[in-house]
Amino acid sequence: MTDRIREFLRNRREDGPCVVVDLDVVRSNYAAFARALPDTRVFYAVKANPAPEVLSLLAQLGSCFDCASVPEIQMALAAGATADRISYGNTIKKERDIERSYHLGVRLFAVDAKEEVEKVARAAPGAKVFCRILCDGAGAEWPLSRKFGCDPSMAADVLEHAHRLGLVAYGVSFHVGSQQKNVDAWDAALSVTSAIFRDCAERGFSLSFVNLGGGFPARYLEDVPAAEAYGAAIFRALSRHFGNTIPETIIEPGRGLVGAAGMIEAEVVLISHKSEDDAVRWVYLDIGKFGGLAETMEEAIRYPIRTARDGDALVPCVLAGPTCDSADVMYEKNPVMLPVSLAIGDKVLIEATGAYTTTYSTVAFNGFSPLRSYVI
Repeated sequence: MTDRIREFLRNRREDGPCVVVDLDVVRSNYAAFARALPDTRVFYAVKANPAPEVLSLLAQLGSCFDCASVPEIQMALAAGATADRISYGNTIKKERDIERSYHLGVRLFAVDAKEEVEKVARAAPGAKVFCRILCDGAGAEWPLSRKFGCDPSMAADVLEHAHRLGLVAYGVSFHVGSQQKNVDAWDAALSVTSAIFRDCAERGFSLSFVNLGGGFPARYLEDVPAAEAYGAAIFRALSRHFGNTIPETIIEPGRGLVGAAGMIEAEVVLISHKSEDDAVRWVYLDIGKFGGLAETMEEAIRYPIRTARDGDALVPCVLAGPTCDSADVMYEKNPVMLPVSLAIGDKVLIEATGAYTTTYSTVAFNGFSPLRSYVI
């Protein structure tokens, strides 16, 4: 927790959970990525945290933006980005949304199927497209599913289809999995990508772009490699597989830029046992999966938790949210260790919650208000 967040929470008087994001941390993280990969453009993944203050800061710093919808594109434009700094990175788009984004000036689109290429060709003639390929995500704490991307063997066909329809067959993208702590995870994907480049060249058109995706981690319970380590490993892999003809590259950090910048303040609503001889306590907070902690699903992301009673003896606790949904339990398979002195009404601080919290918060499930957000 930064001193700025600590001071803000000390003076806060409103009731209910909130997340506080420190822009100084975002600024520092952006600078680290820019230094680590100086020849690679940063396209911030807007979905991670679309707070206007975050977007405006990043636009001022020179960031580009990866957007998943027309409203996200409009947010990036409103924050000061120009359309040439925006990628429509969602491979699943309504044709009318492609057309709307095209009229807003966007010319860079992700695809992973010939059918999507045809929509782009009709609605955004002459635009650049890159084909997303499947990646196994080994080593990631939040591996991505088969929902996005095609088998690499299909990529050249998809891109050739785009080329024949008058689009610019621009390049390839992949994602090595969210919260990827293996700095060498990009190597295998770049090996496959270079083969696709060669295949396309043999078919008579050249690719020039690689979207290296996201996956750069935030620190939760364990240390993670620094941005510099990722930059060095990615540059080695690019040199290994592309030699002296390294293509234009971009990265799409989201969590790695804003995750560590945020802190949630919550309150203990109830502490109880399920039986008289139960050694595990149930601790219920005023925030849960439906209030912004959806990434605790299957206990994939384990947030650091701090209390004013840290230092006292610890006991295992199931951590749950306040709603009437039985799925609203964050940590049960692997209980968290919390102070035995923790009491109803105590404040609990959940660290590294700057990413994928406000955007996962429901509007009013059970009547609870969406997660309040403050950016300082």
